[in-house]
Amino acid sequence: MKTRKLGNSHLEVSALGLGCMGMSSAYGPAADRLDMIALIRAAHGRGITFFDTAEAYGPFVNEELVGEALAPIRDQVVIATKFGFDINPRTGERGSGTNSRPEHIRIAVEGSLKRLRTDRIDLLFQHRVDPQVPIEDVAGVVKELIAEGKVKHFGLSEAGTRTIRRAHAVQPVAAVQSEYSLFWRGPEAELLPLLEELGIGFVPFSPLGAGFLTGKIDENTKFDPTDFRNVVPRFSPEARRANMALVDVVKTVAGRKGATPAQVALAWLLAQKPWIVPIPGTTKLHRLDENLGAVSVGLSTGDLAEINKEISAIKVEGERLPEALLKMTGH
Repeated sequence: MKTRKLGNSHLEVSALGLGCMGMSSAYGPAADRLDMIALIRAAHGRGITFFDTAEAYGPFVNEELVGEALAPIRDQVVIATKFGFDINPRTGERGSGTNSRPEHIRIAVEGSLKRLRTDRIDLLFQHRVDPQVPIEDVAGVVKELIAEGKVKHFGLSEAGTRTIRRAHAVQPVAAVQSEYSLFWRGPEAELLPLLEELGIGFVPFSPLGAGFLTGKIDENTKFDPTDFRNVVPRFSPEARRANMALVDVVKTVAGRKGATPAQVALAWLLAQKPWIVPIPGTTKLHRLDENLGAVSVGLSTGDLAEINKEISAIKVEGERLPEALLKMTGH
């Protein structure tokens, strides 16, 4: 497995990470715990060293899963987790918004350390910006946690460019996490130029458009009642029908390259910048192997130009998140 450095942080990880959220929540019922432990360990055996989780996934159960799976190989991997939602540290009950008060961050980190079975968090993200707490205060407490050895690197998720710049002035930001794929190219306008300027790595989540870019989903696909895609506007049957034009572009290139649509979509992301590390998630070993194959898919300058030209001519139908969740991004 090839490796990449997240910006100027010297944090070196596998070129593809593994997003673990879907093993416990969001895409339907949680997968079998023992199967997921085996999958996480298989991912490491295939060269993945970067694993992403959060206290909010469950809440708590995904961190527990990741902690158990990685405990035997803890010193060989990089674990990223997140704080920032209003979650009761004792019961796991979620409030309706965010909570990045310094005292709450400290409590959240202690809980994460315990669940992850570790003495340090390699990359700690603020999951969503808390409009009630100055980002300088957030960065300041993370700076203290880094000095104490409980955290190694600081990250922000779905933050706006002004917030990133302000946080970075207090405690250097190693990585920013946001959605980015051929299905959602919003970061290209302002975010990616800022990250390049400041030397910050980028960790795209949903790099396969929540599965849409694999070509396995169409307007007739039925999701489990608990699957969050049921409430995402761009996954309405009408939007899926219109957005299939995106998948057709990827399929055309994949056919020519002897690759799968998922591999082309991931290879496209990897080709954008050398400090981009996507974190596709899966609960299936054959999908893990398919995703890893993207690292070997070489897209030429001509391929990339063709993809960009074709995709730019397509208007994606539907917002990427429900309105309430969209309001929590970009602050």
